[in-house]
Amino acid sequence: MSPAGALFWALLYGALVLVPLLVLVSGLGIGEGAGWWFDFSMGLGFGALAVMGGQFVLTARFRRATAPFGIDVIYVFHRWLAGVGLSLVVAHYLILKARYPATLVPAAPLDAPAYMTAGRAALALFVLLIGSSLWRKTLGIEYDRWRVVHAVLAVSAMVFAVVHVRGVGYYSGIFWNRTVLDAFLFSLVALVLYVRLLKPLLAASVPYRVTEVRPERGNAWTLRLQPDGHSGFRFMPGQFAWMSLGVSPWCAKEHPFSFSESSEREDGLEFTIKELGDFTSRVGQTPVGTVAYVDGPHGSFSVDRYPEASGFFFLAGGVGIAPMLSMLRSLADRGDRRPLWLMYGSRSWDRVIHRDELERLSGRLDLRVTHVLIEPPERWEGEVGLPDAAMIERALGDAPDGIHCFLCGPEPMCQMAQRALRAMGIDGGRIHFELFDMA
Repeated sequence: MSPAGALFWALLYGALVLVPLLVLVSGLGIGEGAGWWFDFSMGLGFGALAVMGGQFVLTARFRRATAPFGIDVIYVFHRWLAGVGLSLVVAHYLILKARYPATLVPAAPLDAPAYMTAGRAALALFVLLIGSSLWRKTLGIEYDRWRVVHAVLAVSAMVFAVVHVRGVGYYSGIFWNRTVLDAFLFSLVALVLYVRLLKPLLAASVPYRVTEVRPERGNAWTLRLQPDGHSGFRFMPGQFAWMSLGVSPWCAKEHPFSFSESSEREDGLEFTIKELGDFTSRVGQTPVGTVAYVDGPHGSFSVDRYPEASGFFFLAGGVGIAPMLSMLRSLADRGDRRPLWLMYGSRSWDRVIHRDELERLSGRLDLRVTHVLIEPPERWEGEVGLPDAAMIERALGDAPDGIHCFLCGPEPMCQMAQRALRAMGIDGGRIHFELFDMA
């Protein structure tokens, strides 16, 4: 999508977040003599409501809206905005507590007005929501359980917040402001219904079946899916999808995986999955014939977006090879003869995922593969350690101008590579990365 398209979606999202705030604080319905700090606190509260409500839009996975940015970037923005929204809520409360303490008493839930108790409940739920998300792995919360809890906390917090705002009546005591607030709440309810009911219903109408479970090196598995009673969908190489495996699409037990197959094939989908967590550790035990549901394709991490590139450099770590393999296989099936470089970091030679396939692709493409091993075998003559700037410079010594670079792996590796590539004179607009972990 063009930069104009990206700007359109960014402005539309900004309007969705800001319009409720602008209307509600337009000066209509403000109490007489309330004071500047009181008005400012109310403005912060409405701003928090708008920002937190906008979070539902960011996580609804509207493909056309997320395509210009990449849904991994959208999810990072979602996490960042959650912190902004919580900061606004806390500031709203602290200003009232410091300058207008009478507005917050009584604090006891049974003695306070219901709408004030709702406000306190919303604040507590927002803190719990964000804390459980930031420290999910530290707290040992299993991913599927966290997703359900996350959704329940988010919806509950927003309901309590709207009850609080309607009950206070400040700014929302006249017809137009109440209408805007109700429309805002209706939109949130509609989004929840779309994500939790309509999307699973659509997924249920286009099921897939597992036709092959293939072991790979490095404790990884490749799952092949065939469409069951429909023609499937096309994707760009490098994209990914959310997959529900062996469960109902309403169970909220879906996980994101990159396609590892060529986009030129039309006979099914393949995902290469490494055993890393509760769900992935059981992937290899999946029986052939298991039903699966796929929400995709998603993502903007693809060579197809840069047809003008003179060549491509790929840097992968571990299972980050999956989207790279999809792009390499697609380029090979198309007979592409542009120069290609792949630097692939692995722990040891016997754990290099798709090692044999990469060797075959080297014969079909103008591809130079550099393996980087942490634990090399005896008499290893290749690169040792972790991919670094010196290795990248050696690999790309004869690269032509105009190449595009794709990075997928642990965040420190990708950050190092970005710095190294920029130091080599490669513009940031030609460096693309996919975040390794969105949850």
